[in-house]
Amino acid sequence: MSETDLGPEDPAAAVAAEPLRPPAPAAARDGRAWSRWLVIAVPMAVSAVTGGYEIGSPTLWRDEAYTKDAIGRSAGQLFALLGHQDAVHGAYYLLMHVIAGVIGTSATALRFPSLCAMVIATGFTAAVGRRAAGGRAASSGLTGLAAGLLFATAPYMTYYAQMARSYALETMFATIATYLLLRAWPDGRWRWWAGYAAAVALTGLLNIFGLLILAAHGVTLLLTSVRGSSAAGARIGRIPVRWLAAAVAAVAVLSPLLAVAGRQQQQISWLARPDLKAIERLASTTAGSRDLVLPFALLALAGLVTAVLADRWRPLNPAAVGLPWLVMPPFLLIAASFVKPVYYVRYVEFCLPGLAIVAGAGLTGLITLAGRTPLGRLRPAWAWTGLPALLVAAVLAALLAGPQQAIRQNAARPDNLRLASAIVAAHEQPGDAVFYIPFTMHVLGTGYPAPFDKLRDLAAGRSAIASATLTGTEITSPAELKSRFTDVRRVWVVTGASTYKFPTPATPMDKEKLALIAAAGLHVIGRWQAGEVMLTLYGS
Repeated sequence: MSETDLGPEDPAAAVAAEPLRPPAPAAARDGRAWSRWLVIAVPMAVSAVTGGYEIGSPTLWRDEAYTKDAIGRSAGQLFALLGHQDAVHGAYYLLMHVIAGVIGTSATALRFPSLCAMVIATGFTAAVGRRAAGGRAASSGLTGLAAGLLFATAPYMTYYAQMARSYALETMFATIATYLLLRAWPDGRWRWWAGYAAAVALTGLLNIFGLLILAAHGVTLLLTSVRGSSAAGARIGRIPVRWLAAAVAAVAVLSPLLAVAGRQQQQISWLARPDLKAIERLASTTAGSRDLVLPFALLALAGLVTAVLADRWRPLNPAAVGLPWLVMPPFLLIAASFVKPVYYVRYVEFCLPGLAIVAGAGLTGLITLAGRTPLGRLRPAWAWTGLPALLVAAVLAALLAGPQQAIRQNAARPDNLRLASAIVAAHEQPGDAVFYIPFTMHVLGTGYPAPFDKLRDLAAGRSAIASATLTGTEITSPAELKSRFTDVRRVWVVTGASTYKFPTPATPMDKEKLALIAAAGLHVIGRWQAGEVMLTLYGS
């Protein structure tokens, strides 16, 4: 990397060395301003259409049912819940509590904030891509546009835009934080670093694993030469002290939440150590489908080659920004999971923009490379040099169509709570009882609760609100359960295992439930599957 690529060390020398040029005509300046805004606005419009299409059609699933149940409580009841469970989603629940009071709790209303967040995240993805690619050159606008469009059309952008959980908002703040890093590093003023610290803190507030964006940004700074930066302030090697201060401030602000989350680790006790299938799922989820893994891997490789060869590794180039963002959080969570399982693919969803940025740079690199071949001498040059990128875009569009359609189907959700509710409504009779195995599966009846509310829950202890929990509590005495099991002629057993099999009872109460059914001479008269939800009806 030569000094001519980055400019002189002294900012004043850079100004002095710049040849005097007449100011650009007003029309030209206005045209450039419009083009800069279009780089952001076009992907945002595409993501609004892509994410908004059929947003209310997919069924709610159990995590969204938790959201619906939590935000339907009063503010006092919600704070009481967070003291016992789900504190990591507390900020999201409080925000949704306010929003739901205005727009309601239909599937569309519950998911609308996620859609808005993903539209904003798309705009910042385009802005990060453009700024990382140089900011002013024509190729930088193309990189930003490509990055924004790749993110806007990603199947899992649609998936999380249509999910009433905090992941879309987390992604939005992660993209904002990355953009502010690109503003703060060359500028150096505290206002940018303060904004960066706030954005990182909000990322972690929506999901504590979002704080891993700091690891990605730290690697980005380590990969970045200090030459060419006019930022004032001390450094430790290539790391600005002000970045360290911002990172420490963000973590410190969230320390109470981290402490509470540490006491509520039972909420992720279901996680298992990741295996090869988990890694394969991460790759296919990030790309959008198994068929898209190779095309996106090749585009990412092209983006890396472009940064190394064509751009001579400019500071904060798309590869230095996108690749650590894409790789570091999943790597750290997977590595930590060999000590204590903490990884799940949803927890690293905020890394999706990293792939879009480096792949967008790869598309721009293909156009640049085409311009240096005989194609660049053909007229009109833009049509011929853009031909390779257009061919790649056409292939991606063909490969994206199927996953985009599939992601909107009920089958893309683990549970079909709408179907489960319809099944109960169609077959229930007055006096029917219900057992949930295990009791936490009570959530399966809260997405569309009307039919489930008519069933007698014989094992119920305190209600969800009275116990300040998500699902309520269960009685602990088999004898008491037996005393309640009188005049029972039909029993629904509701389970929800990822194996799609009837679970083996693990607790004394669950064993007693099945023993009572058997002792009463009841047998299976109906069994239905609604995603992972299994409904088994016992009768005489």
